[in-house]
Amino acid sequence: MPAKRATDAQKKRNREAADWILRNGDPSQSPAEKVRFEDWLNRDPENCRTYSSAERLLGGDACKAIQSDPALADIRVRPRSVAKPITTAVLVVMLATGAFFAFDGPLRLQADMIAGAREMPVFTLEDGSEVQLNASSAIAVDFTDKRRTIRLLRGQAFFKVAHTPEWPFTVVAGSSSVTALGTAFDVRYGYADTGVTVTENAVQMEFEGGKASAIRVSQGEQAVYDYAKKDTIVSRVDGLVSLAWRRGQIAVNNVPLSHVVEEMNRHFEGHIVILGQLLAERRVSGTIRVAATDDALAFLTNVLGVKVTRLGPLVVIRR
Repeated sequence: MPAKRATDAQKKRNREAADWILRNGDPSQSPAEKVRFEDWLNRDPENCRTYSSAERLLGGDACKAIQSDPALADIRVRPRSVAKPITTAVLVVMLATGAFFAFDGPLRLQADMIAGAREMPVFTLEDGSEVQLNASSAIAVDFTDKRRTIRLLRGQAFFKVAHTPEWPFTVVAGSSSVTALGTAFDVRYGYADTGVTVTENAVQMEFEGGKASAIRVSQGEQAVYDYAKKDTIVSRVDGLVSLAWRRGQIAVNNVPLSHVVEEMNRHFEGHIVILGQLLAERRVSGTIRVAATDDALAFLTNVLGVKVTRLGPLVVIRR
C-alpha cells in the first residue's frame, strides 16, 4: 500500500503542476495567484521537480520533437543578424507550445486513461469496477484507503461499480460529483451541462453553487445540471436509448444541433463547427450514427436541409 500511496501522490502532483502551467501562462494572473504558486512550489521539493519536468515538455523536449519531424527538419533559416536567431528560437518555442496544447499535453499530464477519437475502450480498475470511455474522453484515477475517486477530465464514461459500501466510489466532473450507491451509471461532462444516467440502483449527485446542493438519482432516471441556470432537471429515460453512444450512436429528441455536433466531434479527428447561433439552436430528433461522420452529416443534410463544406480537417455546417 505505501507504493500505491506514492503513486497517487505523484498523480495528484502531476495534475497540480499541469494546472499551474496553465495559470502561469495567463497574462492577467493576479499577484495572489503568484504567491500561491510560490507556496506550492516551496511546499515539497518534488513539486519543484515535477513542475520543471512539465515545463520541459513546453520547452526543450517539445522543441526537439518538432525539430525531429521531417517536414520541419527540412526548414533552413539563414540568419543575417542577431535578431533572426532570436526570432527563430521564439518561433520554435511557440510551435512547441502550440503542439503541446494541440495534442492534449495538459490533459495527458493529468489523465490515467484516455480514449482517442475513434476509440471507446473498456478498462477494469484495481477494485474490479469497470469503466467504458466514450471517444475523446479521459479520466484520472485516485484510490486511497478511504475513498475511490475518478475525475472525468473530458467527455463521457459509463461505470459499473464493484460494490464495497465501506469504500465510497465518486466521479467528479467539473463542479459536480456523483457518488455510487452500489450501481451502474453514466456521466457526461459537456460544454453546457453535466448529465448523469443511472441504469442500476442509485447515485447521489452533488453540486457547487447550484440551487440544490444534492439530489438522489434512481435507476431509470437521468439528471442534467445546466451550468448557466445552475439548475437540475431529472427525467425518466430508457437506458438503452440514453446510452446508445456505447454502440456509436446517439438517440435524440428535440435537442439543439450544437448538442449533436458536440457528440460528433468526439469521434471526428478534425473539427466540426456550426456557422451561426440560430442554426446551432435548430432542434434535431432521431437516431444518429455519430461514430460514422459521413453518415451523420448526410442525416443532418437530409433532415435539416443544411449545407456541409469541408476545408481539410475542418467541416463547416451552414444554411
